[in-house]
Amino acid sequence: MTGDDLLLLARDGIFPVTRDGDGRPLPPPASGFPFPGTIQGEGKLNGIPSLFVRLAGCNLHCAWDGDGCDTAHAASRPTGAFSLPAREVARIAARNRDNTRHVVITGGEPLLQPGGVETFCRALRQYFPFHVTIESNATRYEERVASVADLMSLSPKLSSSAPASDVAHHAARLRPGVIQQYISRARERGKDFQLKFVYATESDPGEIRELLASLHGWTNEDVLLMPLGATPGMLQRNARAAAGHAIREGWRYCDRLHVSLFGNAEGT
Repeated sequence: MTGDDLLLLARDGIFPVTRDGDGRPLPPPASGFPFPGTIQGEGKLNGIPSLFVRLAGCNLHCAWDGDGCDTAHAASRPTGAFSLPAREVARIAARNRDNTRHVVITGGEPLLQPGGVETFCRALRQYFPFHVTIESNATRYEERVASVADLMSLSPKLSSSAPASDVAHHAARLRPGVIQQYISRARERGKDFQLKFVYATESDPGEIRELLASLHGWTNEDVLLMPLGATPGMLQRNARAAAGHAIREGWRYCDRLHVSLFGNAEGT
């Protein structure tokens, strides 16, 4: 098989699911519910019932204030990753549809596997016209991925996302030209996008304003400010400041509802 046929999945892979691709029952999912699906906890679709496909591998090395990436198991050094044919991943997702209409492709960084992502999305929609969100750090543009996404969730990484000594991360983390390509393509095709930023330090809003000034085709409703936090306690510590900046700038405040509901558990 080629890279267009396979997906490298993180160890939580396709979640939460209760059936395999043939419809046979699986052990109860980490969500604790006896049925498939969870909620999208971030962004414009916060609260929407969704299935998630988490891909392994990332080209960045985020570590805010020494706190590692909240999906480190799927990031630059994934553990427990495994490969499946993209069409089989689509078959499993379709078997677990029930009343869920949304699928979220996340990571890691899905744009490292553009062929597999395109194949998965096209195969998935042969079963049902799912709405597909693709979550990316927006450091590379892939037309074939942009063409199959209903919502491109772009999460540019600010300078607070890694220690100053990480030269490679800082050199790669921000690509305004790539971000603009996704915005422009979404506007041209009547699709949607969001610019989702992690609030970690008081310098972050200024960096966001500087980046937005270099872009066009966005509105304040497309800009989301999300407090740093992989646990409910961390979220609470950063939430008020993030909300204050969002109100002052006219941006959206972005909660992390899944963390409030499930904590830091994988596969929820």
